[in-house]
Amino acid sequence: MSNWIDIAALQDIPQRGARMVKTAHGCVAVFRTGEDEIYALDNACPHKAGPLAEGIVHGKAVTCPLHNWVISLETGLAQGADEGQVATHPARVEGGRILLDITCLRAKAVA
Repeated sequence: MSNWIDIAALQDIPQRGARMVKTAHGCVAVFRTGEDEIYALDNACPHKAGPLAEGIVHGKAVTCPLHNWVISLETGLAQGADEGQVATHPARVEGGRILLDITCLRAKAVA
């Protein structure tokens, strides 16, 4: 069962940009690529919990602003690092609005 919530207009996030969204179940970084693809990840880098929404978006990755770890927007995996992964969350654009599936966030909050 999916629980999609409307979090923003697509135009609210610049291309190659991000926004941090606070939900009742945690903070999520929502990214928009140069090709208008939308991705959502937990907002904390697996290295030292750097704020990924403040990072630099390039291609389908974000570089953490604290220590330059590169995180895949598609998988949440840290690239070139020994270990580390950020939880990803389903997101989509519908009618110019960004929707986030909070099912995963709810499950994490219960665990």
